Order: sequence, then structure tokens, then C-alpha cells
Amino acid sequence: MSLAAFQREFHAELRREVPATRLGQQPGMAVHRSTMLRAAIDALEANFPAVACLVGQAWFRSAAAAFFAEHPACDARLLAYGAGFPEFLASAPAAVDLPYLANVARLDRLWLESYAAADAPSLGVSAIRDLNPNELGELAVVPHPATKWLSSAFPVVAIWEASRAGAPVAEGMAWVPQAAFVTRPAMDVSMALVDLPTLAFLDACEGGTTLAACAEHVLHLYPTARTDLVFARLLTTGALAAL
Repeated sequence: MSLAAFQREFHAELRREVPATRLGQQPGMAVHRSTMLRAAIDALEANFPAVACLVGQAWFRSAAAAFFAEHPACDARLLAYGAGFPEFLASAPAAVDLPYLANVARLDRLWLESYAAADAPSLGVSAIRDLNPNELGELAVVPHPATKWLSSAFPVVAIWEASRAGAPVAEGMAWVPQAAFVTRPAMDVSMALVDLPTLAFLDACEGGTTLAACAEHVLHLYPTARTDLVFARLLTTGALAAL
């Protein structure tokens, strides 16, 4: 058997509950299966700490094992594991009474994606200081690679922040929709509440467009929005990059 064939068979047997080959019947394979499952569950627990805090360790690890059975790791970087976990939770029967859980998981995931995003210079005040209004309007921008955002029908930021800190969610919390964006200024990931015009601005520039086009998109959806303040906040938080 070639090395490549052995590796394929070994990987296939790790996934099987019932061994199908002589290799899979070796006593040591059970140890490897257990180690692989434990590593995947541990990675998910580390990658989704707010979710783990909300539901408790036993519930979380059971859900993580079920997720792994359907979605084995395909990347050696454990930090990358779990991209589909929020969607898995959204459709999990056990989470039907926790409709906000998937969005909390999405915030955990956005934090990771921001943390692991490529380094790139942010658009700063110095880059636009000397531009006249027409030049500023024609400046093409995109979200910084570390900028991520989410809108939720639930108070997901308040739930996420408490759970991420290992604290119970406040009993008197206002049950209102919340939107958030994640940035990485000064190499530290931060998350903050934002309004819908800010998310509309980020949506508009996601594929790369001019500031004028972004402002027009925001005003089309929210005619009373202060696009100058929206842009100022994104600029000062390092959420944008120039094309």
C-alpha cells in the first residue's frame, strides 16, 4: 500500500463508527478516533466561548459532537474549525427555545475571523485630510479585512458580551434588536453596537465603491441618516481601507 493510500484509508476509518477494514479493526484506532473527536470538541468550545457559557458545558459538548459527525475538520488549523456551527445551531431541534443562540455563535465566529484576518493598512484621517469634497466623494473604499458586521432581531450584543465574560445575562435586559460590528484597531479585536445606517454603509462598500455611492445608498434607505457621522466613526475605528 502506498503512503497516500494508507493515509486515505486511515482517514476514512477515523470517520467510521463501525470499522470496515483490517486497519480500522486495530485496537489503537479507537484511541485515534477518540482523540480526533476530543480535539474537535475542544476546538469548538474554545472558538465559541459565549455559546458554551450560555448553554453549559454538557449541552455544548453534546452539540459539538453532533456537529463533528456531520462536519469533520478539513483544515489543520483548529482556529478555523466551526465555520458552519452557527447555521448548525440555527436548525438544531435542541436549540429551538434559544432563537438567539445562532446569532451569538455568529458573533463568536466574527470575532475569530477578525482576529485571524489579514493585516492591511486602515484608511486614516491623514489620507483624506487634503482632499477636496469632489475628490473625497470619488475615493474608493472597502471594509478593512478585519471588519465584520451583523444585524440581529435579538439583543445579541448584550447577550454575547455577558456570556463572553462568563457572566449571566442581566434579567432586566431590554429585548430589542441589535446590530454590531467587529474591528481590530491597534491589533486588538473589539466589538461595538452600531446603528443600521452604519451597516448599510458597510454593505454598500463591501465590493469596493466610492464614498459618494456609499452615502447615496445609506440615504436611500435612511433619509435622515447623518452619513458624515457614519463615515467618521468607521474612519476613526479603522474599519475601512482604501482601494
